[in-house]
Amino acid sequence: MTWVVRGEFRKLWIAQLVSASGSAVTTVALPLVAVVNLQASAVQMGALSALTIAPHLVLGLLAGVWADRWSLRRLLIWTDIGRLLLLGSVPAAAALGWLRIEQLYVVAVLTGVLTLLSDTASQTMLPALVPREDLIRANSAALLNLNLASTLGPSAAGFLVQVLTAPFAILVDAASYVVSAVASYRIREPARAPAKPRSEVRLSAGLRVLFGDRMLAPLVVSAGVAAMAGATQGPLIVLFLVRELDKSAAFVGLTLTTQGAAAIAGTFVATAWCRRVGLGRSYLSGVLLASLSGVALFTAQTPFILLGQVCAGVGMALFAVPQRTLRQALAPPHLLGQVTASWRTLVIGGQTVGAAVSGVLASALQIRPTLLVASAGMLAGLLVAALSPLRALRELPESMTAH
Repeated sequence: MTWVVRGEFRKLWIAQLVSASGSAVTTVALPLVAVVNLQASAVQMGALSALTIAPHLVLGLLAGVWADRWSLRRLLIWTDIGRLLLLGSVPAAAALGWLRIEQLYVVAVLTGVLTLLSDTASQTMLPALVPREDLIRANSAALLNLNLASTLGPSAAGFLVQVLTAPFAILVDAASYVVSAVASYRIREPARAPAKPRSEVRLSAGLRVLFGDRMLAPLVVSAGVAAMAGATQGPLIVLFLVRELDKSAAFVGLTLTTQGAAAIAGTFVATAWCRRVGLGRSYLSGVLLASLSGVALFTAQTPFILLGQVCAGVGMALFAVPQRTLRQALAPPHLLGQVTASWRTLVIGGQTVGAAVSGVLASALQIRPTLLVASAGMLAGLLVAALSPLRALRELPESMTAH
């Protein structure tokens, strides 16, 4: 895959790889700071987690407007600098004995806002940095960053916390934004069409594009439904393995690592699979594979559980690459930031709902039936796409008006 990581895209890819790896450390280290250093209660931990996600739901649509109006390169640089200062304040306050839970709340919210802006800007810039024929491969490379960080980051975080303590492990993330900012600074941002007057900019512009296109409309509905169902299943996996199957912590770690490793492997085959079966069928096959993980867990048999995690990891890569590529290719360039932000708001919103109802369903139905319900929900999302023109789509349409 490295052959596609070239030119200006290489600089963006390096910036996002470094910052994603650092962020994976903070994902583990920040809650540990709250628990170990500040003895946070369950309510405080829930608030900290919610505040990390809240910016994506509250400011998601507005972030798209900003991405379409501002220089994407400058947005990447300043969001890196902002996160460097915010995260650097945690070990500084800990060293001085001033650290409080309220500071972690502020850091969680503001870094969430800056991450939202950075992610929107990077996904908006990507199509301008590569030829159209390389868009699928570039998205595979970008997805590889996230999978590497989410798979290897928690293990690295555990080691760093053990050696440095949690507050100072966050320094690693802060330092990563220096490297990311330098890489972003070196990007030569392509010229974009002039932004529309402020009076013509509406928060609903991205939503109108998504639901007004015959390909994107079923895709966003399918992805939203599947994301909600997947998020219903996610919080129950560890609980099910430990409490109902009496599995060891080592087996839990193996299970989660298996999924991450499979996701990494999936990014290497996603481009070839999209070329072989077409974008639509790649998306459909990915959702189908991912939905099998809940069925595999339901069997409570170790080989099937591990196989299910392999299916989930590979499936995520196979559906994520075509859905990103289609969104970037079909959205008008001057509205791509808003389309990206609207997509993220809807999908993350679905995940939030799924996670919120997960415990309720598990209490009412017990965990094993809930896993099947979640798989059925993912298959419902699959059905939406399968009954749409997406199923026959092989290559990228020439433009939004070409279909």
